[in-house]
Amino acid sequence: MISANDVGGVHIKYLYHCRRQLWLYARGVRPERLSATVQLGEAVHETSYTRSSPIDLGAAKLDHLDGTAWVHEVKSSSRPTRADEAQAMHYCYRLNALGVDAQGGILHYPKTRRTKRLPYTEQAAEQAEADVAEVLAVVSAPGSPPRLAQSACRGCSYADYCWNE
Repeated sequence: MISANDVGGVHIKYLYHCRRQLWLYARGVRPERLSATVQLGEAVHETSYTRSSPIDLGAAKLDHLDGTAWVHEVKSSSRPTRADEAQAMHYCYRLNALGVDAQGGILHYPKTRRTKRLPYTEQAAEQAEADVAEVLAVVSAPGSPPRLAQSACRGCSYADYCWNE
């Protein structure tokens, strides 16, 4: 399966959004490329903040790291979610493990022209470490976690898998 070094931002996002989605993703089930929602997110990312360059950390790929070590993430949604925040803190955690003293995350929401700044604290580092352990626990389970209520699956690219009965 995967190791702690293989846990990326998508794993963290799915941990907070839907554990079944995380479990399937870790097993190579990837319907996202067919999703209109995912395609919209990619378009927003490609057309927003075009002067910044993504940073590839292997399993994790963050949108931008500025000169003062703040992680910038562009989101297609209109408001922050706990998954967005956890993903940004995961990137800070990964950067710190590489010796980069990340200051925190700045989430950008071009749709609403808002940003949210999240400092990287000791508590955030502890939570990021716990999130990695939780991802590993979820993906190592022999069976998939239960599906969410159907109302929570609106727009999910995995909905056909979960609700095709």
